[in-house]
Order: sequence, then structure tokens, then C-alpha cells
Amino acid sequence: MNDIAHNLAQVRDKISAAAARCGRASEEVTLLAVSKTKPASAVAEAINAGQHAFGENYVQEGVDKINHFRQLGVQGLQWHFIGPLQSNKSRLVAENFDWCHTVDRLRIASRLSEQRPATLAPLNVLIQINISDEESKSGIALSELDTLAAQVAELPGVCLRGLMAIPAPQADYEGQFAVARQMAVAFEALKTRYPTVDTLSLGMSDDMTAAIAAGSTMVRIGTAIFGARDYTKN
Repeated sequence: MNDIAHNLAQVRDKISAAAARCGRASEEVTLLAVSKTKPASAVAEAINAGQHAFGENYVQEGVDKINHFRQLGVQGLQWHFIGPLQSNKSRLVAENFDWCHTVDRLRIASRLSEQRPATLAPLNVLIQINISDEESKSGIALSELDTLAAQVAELPGVCLRGLMAIPAPQADYEGQFAVARQMAVAFEALKTRYPTVDTLSLGMSDDMTAAIAAGSTMVRIGTAIFGARDYTKN
């Protein structure tokens, strides 16, 4: 077993254990492998180990990988854009990715809807919440969610699937869980209003256990799978 396959197995075990501790089935939590700055060869190793959902933060890098595996004829992959999205890059996301986790304003959602090719299913989108109210992070306040969700739900080229957040680091499990529960409560309320909503993208390596206990349905794990990142390429 190579390093990436071994790492994936370990992460999956941690997800299963975290789910079991709070009475959930491991199948309720999707593992999104964050492959930003990693070469296509590393992604190929993960695919060979049974991983099919990948998250990318940089638009062009992600598109290059999508095209690489498309040209190889690899089927069944799911590509998630999880980085901040500028308006001038929205077309590339709309035309190539399956998901966008970082919708935080109507203008971006509208562009994604308009630019999504009619030959493709609507782009799955998550509304990003700035749950820790950090100036350095994208996302809207929870108080703005109802308005933006209603607007996004009306757009034909996108499908509102739920919420995403990147909480500020917390020193302990209790702090992590408290923040994650705020997101989970908002997610549960959203589900009652929109039948397409089924995804709470919350939790990374350091806070995954608390996020799963709170109700996350998708965790985003990168370094624990692929090793340290090389940012000199971006």
C-alpha cells in the first residue's frame, strides 16, 4: 500500500470512529480529498485507492486536473471548487466543476447559473458562512442566510445543496463543537425549506471529530492524505 492509500485508509477510519461515537453511520459523511498544489499523479494514487471526490482551491490548477483525467477517460470523479471565487473566474468553475462551496453573494451565484452549460446538470452550490466573523475570511453572516438562500434557490443553472464554513481555530473540542453546532442548526433549518439541501461542508483535519459530532456531512481533508503542500507553485 502506498503512502496516499495508507493515509486515506487512516482518515476513513477516523471518520468512521467519529461517526460511531455520536451514533451516526460513516456513510453519512463524505470525505473530500483536498488536492490543491498536488500533482495529478498524487490524485491518481488517491483514485486508485478508491477516492472519487476532490477539492481544489485554485481555478486553473483544478481545471487542468479535471481535463487531465477527462482525457484519460476516467469516469465517476467529482470535482469541488472550495476556494474564494472571483467574478472573472466564474465561467471556468461553471463549465468544469461539479460543485462550488464558496458562494457568498448573489452576483457570483447568478454568473455561475448563467454560465453553466445547458448540457450539464445544474452546478451544486453551497453558501459559505463566515461563522467566526473573521475579516480575513469570505462568507456571509448567518443573519444574511435566509435572503441569499431564497435568491440562489431561484436560479436555474445552480442547485442549492447546503452550507460551508471554515471556522476559526479553537483550542479545545468544546469550542470546536459549539461553533460547529451553530452551523448545524442553520443547516437543519435550511433543510426544512429547500428539498435539495443535504450537505454541510464543515470540518478539516484539526476539527473533524467535533464537526461530525455536530452534524457535518462532508469533511475536507488535505495534508493528512497528500502530505505537506508546496505553495511555491501558485
